[in-house]
Amino acid sequence: MQSILFVFVAFMLGCNEYMIVGVLPDIASEYHSSLASLGYLVTMFALIYAFFTPVVTSLGNRWKRHKVLLTLMVVFFIGNTWTAMATNYTSLLLSRMLTATVAGAIISIVLVLANFIAPPEKRASLVSWVFAGFSLASVVGVPLGTMISQKLTWHDSFWIITVLTIAVFAALLWLVPKDTPQVQGRLSSQFSLFKDKRVLAGAMFVVTVCAADYTMYTYIRPLISDLMGFNDTWLNWLLLMMGVFFLIGNKFGGFLADNGGVHRLPYIYILMTVLMFLMRPSFSYKWVAISVVAILCVTFASYGASTQLMFLEIAEKEYPQSLDLASSINSIFANIGISLGSLAAAETVRFSSLNNVGNVGAVFGIIATVLIVVVSKNFEGMRH
Repeated sequence: MQSILFVFVAFMLGCNEYMIVGVLPDIASEYHSSLASLGYLVTMFALIYAFFTPVVTSLGNRWKRHKVLLTLMVVFFIGNTWTAMATNYTSLLLSRMLTATVAGAIISIVLVLANFIAPPEKRASLVSWVFAGFSLASVVGVPLGTMISQKLTWHDSFWIITVLTIAVFAALLWLVPKDTPQVQGRLSSQFSLFKDKRVLAGAMFVVTVCAADYTMYTYIRPLISDLMGFNDTWLNWLLLMMGVFFLIGNKFGGFLADNGGVHRLPYIYILMTVLMFLMRPSFSYKWVAISVVAILCVTFASYGASTQLMFLEIAEKEYPQSLDLASSINSIFANIGISLGSLAAAETVRFSSLNNVGNVGAVFGIIATVLIVVVSKNFEGMRH
């Protein structure tokens, strides 16, 4: 039951973060803003998320995890409800910023709790399922939110998340573990984890993979509709398909974590880079283009379990006071990458054209591949 609940927490957070991508054109229409300027909503959310997650996670280590988690859930509820009620761009931006301040710390605590409740041989599987909660948000949340936004309003999409948050909060009150061990330390000692070159290289790898992802994903709706030429009916089905392939990628990532982990990832991200380069020429053949996107979704999602378990293994052995912070590295640096990728996408659209987002993503892919090779050479764990 606890494992299922943790997946639902990730699903709730994923819906809040990703649904905005599917409804951006409708927000642009209501607020009479350009699509390019609204792309900065994604960038700002990710920047705030990345900045506040380590701060909130480290400060929260002074209190019992379950109490901190429930408090953060209340703040998340307020932020998402504010988004649902937003009547102008400024209000929407501020509400997204409030939600972003706590979303990363919530998933970090959930991942630490998952690490404690699972036996060692099941950790990779459970961690991959928690990450799969975000993919489930893509499978169900993004296309459902897009459809509701088209049929009703984009506000109603976020009202659904508010209802889901209430249900998740009630379940957490009942099921969240209350006795997990904690090693407390000064704020500065917790951040000593970032002196480790394996952690730094791994974190930069996560940044570049997510930057490559969001050069494409920020404008996925116009990519599918305008460049590939699919109508609105096909759009919702294809968004659903993308979510399914993200889910497949997460589960494949769990398999990789059990079978070589980070040492297998270089092959995945060479493939990702090649596919990003193939995006532009594939747009002329829409079914080829959507097939490229589907395989890209698998590659984007394959790193999570391996890097998460690597960061936790390093922290458990060498930086025990930094365990909570280690659990948040993936989410912190993923959102730095999301911010960088969405900004790169917005600037590409502004100064070049939507056709070129794949080429920009491929540049991030080259850097990601180099970084994961460095990680593999310096990390001795996970070798089989």
